[in-house]
Amino acid sequence: MTAFRSEFLNTLSERGFIHQLTDADALDTLAAKGRFTAYIGFDATADSLHIGSLVQIMMLHWLQKTGNRPIVLMGGGTTKIGDPSGKDEARQLLTNETIAGNIAGIRKNFASFVKFGDGPTDAILVNNAEWLDELKYIPLLRDVGRHFTINRMLTFDSVKLRLEREQPLTFLEFNYMILQAYDFAELARRHGCALQMGGSDQWGNIVNGIDLGRRVGDFELFGLTTPLITTASGAKMGKTASGAVWLSPDRVSPYDYWQYWRNTEDGDVGRFLKLFTTLPLGEIARLEALQGAEINEAKKVLAFEATALLHGREAAEQSAETARRTFEQGEAAEGLPKHAIDPAKLDAGLPLFAALAETGLAASGGEGRRLIKGGGARVNDEAVTDEQRKLTAADLRDGAIKLSAGKKRHVLLTVG
Repeated sequence: MTAFRSEFLNTLSERGFIHQLTDADALDTLAAKGRFTAYIGFDATADSLHIGSLVQIMMLHWLQKTGNRPIVLMGGGTTKIGDPSGKDEARQLLTNETIAGNIAGIRKNFASFVKFGDGPTDAILVNNAEWLDELKYIPLLRDVGRHFTINRMLTFDSVKLRLEREQPLTFLEFNYMILQAYDFAELARRHGCALQMGGSDQWGNIVNGIDLGRRVGDFELFGLTTPLITTASGAKMGKTASGAVWLSPDRVSPYDYWQYWRNTEDGDVGRFLKLFTTLPLGEIARLEALQGAEINEAKKVLAFEATALLHGREAAEQSAETARRTFEQGEAAEGLPKHAIDPAKLDAGLPLFAALAETGLAASGGEGRRLIKGGGARVNDEAVTDEQRKLTAADLRDGAIKLSAGKKRHVLLTVG
C-alpha cells in the first residue's frame, strides 16, 4: 500500500478505493497543499442510483470529509446519448422531462453522504446540460473534435469491446467520450476542478479529459479510478435475484437494504466495512479478525452502519430489530417487506412456486420449484417440500402470508 502525504489519498488508499492514478506524486502534492475540487459524473438513466454507484459516492464523502470540495456532475446532456462503456446495445433515449425527474430523484441519494451548500467545502450539483445543450455542432467539431483521432478512439474498451462482439455502435454513442472529456475541461474552467474520479471502465474517458484540458486551457488535471468491485464468489456487486439494490427507499426498503448487507459473504466483510462504512480502521480490523459464527456479528455491524449511513440510524435500528425478531424469535415482524396480490389469486389457489417468483424470493418459477424441492421454502415458518403446494385464504395470518426462502429472506404476502 502506497503511503501518501495528503489525508485524502491516504484515506482512499487505506480503505481500498484506488485502482489507477495519473501522476500520483503531483496529485498528492496538490491534495496536501489544501482544499481542491474533484468530481464524479452520473448519468440520469433512472430516478435513483443503486449500490453499483456506492463506491463513487463514498469517494465524494471522503473527499469532503478531508476538507475538499465535491462536485456531483449530473449528465443531463450526456444521458441523451448514453455511455457505451460495458454495454452491448444503445440505451433507450429519454425525454428532457424524464431526465429532469431522474436528476431530482438522484439528488436525494446524495443527501445522506455529502453536504450541499455554498461553503468552501460544500458539495455542488452541476448539470452538464448547462453547456452541452448550448454547443453548436460545427464549432464543436472544429474546436474540440480536432484533438481526437479516430485511431485512438477505436482503442478504448468502450468502443473496442462493442465492435469485437459485433454489436452496433451508433455515431451518437461514439461521441460520448468527446463530450465527457469536454465536461472535465468545462468544470476546470468554471469551477477550478482538478480531479475526475470514476470506475475503472472510465479510465479512457478520464485520460481523454486530462489531455483535452491541457490542450484547450493549459489546465493541470488528474484522474483516479476505483477497482471493479465483485463479491468473493465473483458475482457482480449489488445484484440479487429480485434485481438491483437501489438507494432510494421508494425502490428498496431500509429493511431490504439492511438484509442485503447482512447476507454479505464471509470473505467480503472486512473489505466492505472499509468501502461502505465510516468505521475507524482499527475497529474494522477487530471485526475482520472474527472467525466462525462470530463473523455474523461483524455482518450485523456492516448492515447497521451501511443502512444508517443511507437511511439514518433510526431506520437502521428498526431494521436490525425486525431481523432479530424474525430470525431469533421466528416472528412475522411488521417491518418485513410486503407484496400485495389480487385476492382472486388466493381464491383460485396460487402455486407457491409462482408466489416465490412474483415476490422476488426466486428468480423464476423454475427456481421456485427447486427451492421447494430442496427444502428451502417456508410458508408461515413451516417448511414446504410439495412442489404442487398452493396458497389460499386459509394461509392468511393477520391478513398476510409469510413466505421465506432459506433462513434470511422473507416477504409478507398481503391481499389488496
